[in-house]
Amino acid sequence: MMLNTLLPILLFAALGLAVIGAGKRFLMWRRGRPTKVDWLGGLLAMPRRYLVDLHHVVERDKYMSKTHVATAGGFVLAAALAILVHGFGLHSRILGYALLGACVLMFVGALFVAKRRLDPPARLSKGPWMRLPKSLLMFAVSFFIATLPVAGILPEGFGGWMLAVVLAVGVAWGVSELFFGMTWGGPMKHAFAGALHLAWHRRSERFGGGRSTGLKALDLDDRNAPLGVEKPTDFTWNQLLGFDACVQCGKCEAVCPAFAAGQPLNPKKLIQDMVVGLAGGTDAKFAGSPYPGQAIGEHSGGPHLPIVNLNGKALVDAETLWSCTTCRACVEECPMMIEHVDAIVDMRRHLTLEKGATPNKGAEVLDNLIATDNPGGFAPGGRLNWAADLNLPLMSEKKSVDVLFWVGDGAFDMRNQRTLRAFVKVLKAANVDFAVLGLEERDSGDVARRLGDEATFQTLAKRNIASMSQYRFNKIVSCDPHSFHVLKNEYGELGGHYQVLHHSTYMDQLISAQKLNLGQHKGGSVTYHDPCYLGRYNGEYEAPRAVLKAIGIEVKEMERSGFRSRCCGGGGGAPITDIPGKQRIPDMRMVDIQETGAELVAVGCPQCTAMLEGVVEPRPQIKDIAELVADVLLEAPAPAKKPVPTKPEALEVH
Repeated sequence: MMLNTLLPILLFAALGLAVIGAGKRFLMWRRGRPTKVDWLGGLLAMPRRYLVDLHHVVERDKYMSKTHVATAGGFVLAAALAILVHGFGLHSRILGYALLGACVLMFVGALFVAKRRLDPPARLSKGPWMRLPKSLLMFAVSFFIATLPVAGILPEGFGGWMLAVVLAVGVAWGVSELFFGMTWGGPMKHAFAGALHLAWHRRSERFGGGRSTGLKALDLDDRNAPLGVEKPTDFTWNQLLGFDACVQCGKCEAVCPAFAAGQPLNPKKLIQDMVVGLAGGTDAKFAGSPYPGQAIGEHSGGPHLPIVNLNGKALVDAETLWSCTTCRACVEECPMMIEHVDAIVDMRRHLTLEKGATPNKGAEVLDNLIATDNPGGFAPGGRLNWAADLNLPLMSEKKSVDVLFWVGDGAFDMRNQRTLRAFVKVLKAANVDFAVLGLEERDSGDVARRLGDEATFQTLAKRNIASMSQYRFNKIVSCDPHSFHVLKNEYGELGGHYQVLHHSTYMDQLISAQKLNLGQHKGGSVTYHDPCYLGRYNGEYEAPRAVLKAIGIEVKEMERSGFRSRCCGGGGGAPITDIPGKQRIPDMRMVDIQETGAELVAVGCPQCTAMLEGVVEPRPQIKDIAELVADVLLEAPAPAKKPVPTKPEALEVH
C-alpha cells in the first residue's frame, strides 16, 4: 500500500521537474539568433530520423548499436508503461507483463553499457557518465520488482514496508537520473536535446538519404547580422540545441586528424565548451580528453562573452579553431549528427572579418586573392602558361561546349600542372568538346571561405558566375575536389547553378562509354587516398576505384579508407594557418599508406598531392588518377581500309 502511494508521487514529481527543466533549457537555446524551422513537420519527422537516419550512423558500431536499441528502446517503453501502471494505477496483468518485459530488455542493454564502462576507450567521457549504467540498472530493477505484484507473480504488499522503502529509493534514483536529468543536465541530457535537435536540425536535407555539406552564406548586406560568431548567442538557436545534444561518445575525437597530431583541437571538447559558454561557467567539470597541450579548468565563458580572447584566456583559444582541416570526419562519425565544421567556420569568420586575426600566412593569402585572384599572388596573366603548347580551346572563342574544364589554382603549381596536362590528354583522346575560361577564370574562393573571409569568397564567386553566364556548357569538370565542391554546392546560393563533376567521375563515364582506348598499368602495387572534399563532402568513393580497376589496378586499401579516410592535412587552409602539433598530419597518413606495402599512391586532389609529396623520402610515389590514365592511353586503331576493287584482267583472245 505504501509503495502504491510513493510511486505516483515520485513519478509525477520527476515528470513535473523534467517539464520545468525542459522549459528552462528551451529558453536557454532560444538565446541564439532566430532561424526558420519547420516546427510541426520537424517533430513529425523526428521518429523516422531517430530510428533510421541516426541509427544508420550508430549501426557502424554493432556492439553499441544493439546496446543502444535494447537500452533506449527498453527505457522508452518501460517509462511509458511505468507512468500508466504505477502513475495512473492501471493495474492489469497485460500491462504488468509488458512492463516486466521492457524492464528486462532495458536491464540487458544496461549490462552491456556497464561492461563497456569497466574499461572504457580513451575517447569516452568519464565523470558523471560512469554512474549512468548504475542508474539504468537501478531503474530497470526497481520497476521490475515493483511490478511483480501487478502481474500477479507476487502477492500485493509482498516484503512489507522495508521493501517498499528500498524500492522507493531505487525508483527515486532511477527517475531522477533518467527523467529529471534529461532536462536539468546529466548523462541523459542528450536524449531530450538530441530528439529535438533531429527535429529542428539546421541541415534537414541530410535526412532521408540526402547530403548537405556546403557552408551557409552570410548576408553581407544585413547590417544587423553579425559577421560570424563572436559569442555563444551569435549562433543560431538550433545550432545551440545541436551542441547540447552531444552524447560525449568521443567518436569525433577518435577520427580528428588535428587531435591525433597533437594540435590544440578536440572536436568533442569544443562542442562541450560551446555548451559551457551558453550556460556560463568554466570547463573544470569536463570529464574527457583536453585539447592537446592545454589543461582543463583554464577556460571559461558566458552567453554574452567573447568565445575567443586574442589577448588572454577565454572559452576557446584561437589556435583551436585554426587547427581544423575542415575534413568533416567528426561530422561523418557523430551519432547525433552535430555540425562541428559549421561552428568552427562561423567562429573563424568573426576572427577574420571583424578582428583581421588570420594567423601566419593567412592574411597574406587573403590579400593575394583580392589583388591577383589566386592565393599565391602570381601574375594573373600566367594562368595558362602551363598549356602554352597544348592549343587549348577558350570559351571566349567557342561560346558553347559540352564541357567547361575548370583548371583551378593548380595552374600556378608546377607539380599539379602535370595533372592538368595529363587530363587534357585524356579529354583530347576521347574527342571531348571542351574549353577553358583561360584568363577569365579566378580562384573558386574555397580557401577564402574556409579561412572565414566570406566577403572575398563572395566577390570571387560572383565574378566567376558572371564570366560563366556569358557562355553555354552542359557540365563543369575539375581535377580539384575543393573547386568541384564549391562550384557544385556553394555557388548556388549566389545564383550559380551548375552540373559539376570531379575528373575521376568524368573519366569513369568516358571509360564506361568506351570513348578511351586504354592499356594496362605496368607498375607496382597501388593504394588510393580518398580526398575529404570528394569523399565525405560529396560521397564519391566508387568512381576513382572504377577508373583504377579499368586500367588493371587492384587497389590495396588502407585501414582508414572510404568515409573513414584520414585527411592529408591540406584542407581548410590548414597549411596556411600552420598550427604546430607533435607530428604532421601527412606523416601520419603516410604511415597508413606504408602499412599497405603499396609502391604508388593514387590521388585525386592537388592538395593531397602536395601534402603527401611533402613527406620526406623514402616513401611511395604519388600520382594523380589522370596521370595514371594518361600513361596507359593507346592510340585509337586506324579504321580498317576497305580493299579497293580491281577490274578483272581482259582474257587474251587467240
